[in-house]
Amino acid sequence: MAFKTDIQIAREANKKPIQEIGKKLGIDSDDLLPYGHDKAKVSQKFINSVQDRKDGKLILVTAINPTPAGEGKTTTTVGLGDGLNRIGKNACVCIREASLGPNFGMKGGAAGGGYAQIVPMEEMNLHFTGDFHAITSAHSLLSAMIDNHIYWGNSLEIDTRRVVWRRVVDMNDRALRQITASLGGVSNGFPREAGFDITVASEVMAILCLAKNLEDLQTRLGDMIVAYRRDRTPVFARDIKADGAMTVLLKDAMQPNIVQTLENNPAFVHGGPFANIAHGCNSVIATTTALKLADYVVTEAGFGADLGAEKFMNIKCRKAGLSPSVVVVVATVRAMKMNGGVAKADLGAENVDAVNNGCANLGRHIENMKSFGVPVVVAINHFVTDTDAEVQAVKDYVTSQGSEAILSRHWELGSEGSEALATRVAEIADGDSANFAPIYPDDMPLMQKIETIAKRIYRADEVLADQKIRNQLKDWEAQGYGNLPVCMAKTQYSFTTDPERRGAPTGFSVPVREVRLSAGAGFIVAICGEIMTMPGLPRVPSAENICLNADGEVEGLF
Repeated sequence: MAFKTDIQIAREANKKPIQEIGKKLGIDSDDLLPYGHDKAKVSQKFINSVQDRKDGKLILVTAINPTPAGEGKTTTTVGLGDGLNRIGKNACVCIREASLGPNFGMKGGAAGGGYAQIVPMEEMNLHFTGDFHAITSAHSLLSAMIDNHIYWGNSLEIDTRRVVWRRVVDMNDRALRQITASLGGVSNGFPREAGFDITVASEVMAILCLAKNLEDLQTRLGDMIVAYRRDRTPVFARDIKADGAMTVLLKDAMQPNIVQTLENNPAFVHGGPFANIAHGCNSVIATTTALKLADYVVTEAGFGADLGAEKFMNIKCRKAGLSPSVVVVVATVRAMKMNGGVAKADLGAENVDAVNNGCANLGRHIENMKSFGVPVVVAINHFVTDTDAEVQAVKDYVTSQGSEAILSRHWELGSEGSEALATRVAEIADGDSANFAPIYPDDMPLMQKIETIAKRIYRADEVLADQKIRNQLKDWEAQGYGNLPVCMAKTQYSFTTDPERRGAPTGFSVPVREVRLSAGAGFIVAICGEIMTMPGLPRVPSAENICLNADGEVEGLF
């Protein structure tokens, strides 16, 4: 049986004007800033006007560790949102924007799939409303102003060996990870080592996604540490006088984007930090606005629950005062088989034993999510090759873990296929059984926070960090940053720092090779193992197959 591709389905969508979608949430057309006919930004004035309303229920969608077999976290998020609307609930979806780097690398798009997608899909996965370009530009302005300050006399006495502000570009370009800048003589400044991260790893991205409003945005931008003097005292972005102009560049990007699902239900798509190197959640302003406008808000956190969901709970919810009512952990039979040792080429054959062997990964995620005091439901994202016996094996395993698993066929059937999942999730959310709390307090020492995550979430035996890193953490505590949460940068493919160790491994250590202070965003980044803040392209990048067809339509993006 031949299935339509995601892009074919998206092109056949019966989209409604964005003003009609806004009306579903009570947003008048005057409060929408349209970008064409099918996408718009919601005005800050409107957002300010709804702050006294009661919040709806927050539903988090997360997943097992990703495998080449595919999990479908965004697809399930969209399908669940459509399913809730189908059963008569007023529901809204909140997801992140897509980065160009993975789109042209290996991941493809980030708009869902099958009949559970957000449209306009091509625009959302490319330039969209220009938010990422604005973030890149604001970050680059600060980079230019730092070197310009040094060039014109360096009145702040910046130690050029201790400029910690890296540059960014929204593309996977490994050649830029470590560079030498300002070569070419006196007129080009003072040569120094520098480097690039991908835009989604920028502290500016994290700040845009955590700031409550423009005033908070500028304060946080000013709080960013860009360099140190010879006496080791920090130099802030506000000392460079860059925070005002950066805020101007980010003024429009700060406003959430509203689009629609294939079934014409509202979706906020805003912000895009990666979960393996940043905090992996859509913007606070989009989520909190959606909670004022809908009775149920379905949002996702990136990659596996050990990364995105942990950061959603410990960073985003802590900082924004959010409290999820239920967590949905997405799993597939195919991924269970891969975790159970089956090669990708052999996933089509029934193998109940492999499913059972691979379920340990799912079980650990269920246990971790429950440790935050939130009820957990497993969504089995259905593939047509799944057999009844394999699906039942997952259901039986989840039941043995004190949760329940529900088969969802949203990819194939849209909201009709997610009705059962939506009904159960709404029942649990309405039951108010959640008793949410982060897993560590603000006043715990920074190294202990890192160890808490490594031991309680990953199940590591120990954290390996040399004395230089431990001293750096103590210095930050002495400077008043000890109450910040920790953002772990780690491979998404495993609980360990080894991407090849699937399942639920034990008997391992977590090496921390570097720590970074994101004083504006409000967290400490612990870089673990070999994870890179500037990814590279694979041997055969997706970009090789992306082009325009004879009708001027995008081909090969999905």
